[in-house]
Amino acid sequence: SRRCPWSVRASPSAGPLPYPLLPAGRARPSHSEPRGRDGRGEEEEEEMEGWQQLYPGHIPTSPLQKALLAAGSAVMALYDPYRHDMVAVLGETTGCLALPNLRDKMKNHPEGYRILQERPRIRLSTLDMARLQGLPEGSLGREYVRFLEDNKVSPDTRMPPKFVDDEELAYVIQRYREVHDVMHTLLGMPTNMLGEVVVKWFEAIQTGLPMCVLGAAFGPVRLSTRKLQVLATELVPWAIRSGLNASCVLNVYYEQRWEQPVESLREELGIFPPP
Repeated sequence: SRRCPWSVRASPSAGPLPYPLLPAGRARPSHSEPRGRDGRGEEEEEEMEGWQQLYPGHIPTSPLQKALLAAGSAVMALYDPYRHDMVAVLGETTGCLALPNLRDKMKNHPEGYRILQERPRIRLSTLDMARLQGLPEGSLGREYVRFLEDNKVSPDTRMPPKFVDDEELAYVIQRYREVHDVMHTLLGMPTNMLGEVVVKWFEAIQTGLPMCVLGAAFGPVRLSTRKLQVLATELVPWAIRSGLNASCVLNVYYEQRWEQPVESLREELGIFPPP
């Protein structure tokens, strides 16, 4: 598949984490386990011994470990924006302020709240690709499938969260990753460096995630002079205006909007037409 910079996709050839993790304790047992000899529950004993594993794949980490992971992943992501695993680690270890804010926005919105309750996933196993391909031209579902085909990407390559120490916030960042390609579709941007930088500017304004801010700020260093001029004079101002004007993009149940025209959804959200 075509490589996409500053995007969080699973990569079978990804290298090791920038710093090794220290032991963080065993997983938290279920509430049904028997109590210990001294009358305390096994659960309480486990909590005293170390951290809790909050969801499948979760790697509990201390604040110091998160800081080391954030620093190392930032350096690696800047050196090679195609290191999707490093971009993922950076997003999770630096999102401690932005993710709760995004969750609160979802909780205070009827559609966003329903998404948090139902936890939908955008994956090949949940998408009816044949139906989406048969939708009218210009509809969100048809244009989304066209984006996947044209850029040779798959929704199944999105990496699951590991370092977010809250199960609900882990879903929030997972949801952000899975709607990232929908953002490309709505913004009309390809997966090359120029398109990814534009999307990152929009997402930085929308989400406040430091990973998006870093990608928006440092992604352009690899662009040619001509592309930098287009970026600075047309694309970035448009992305910033759209990001500020649009309502929260995580509050849209996209799985139930596939038939809606892209232009209609842009207008509903407050995204200005692409230049």
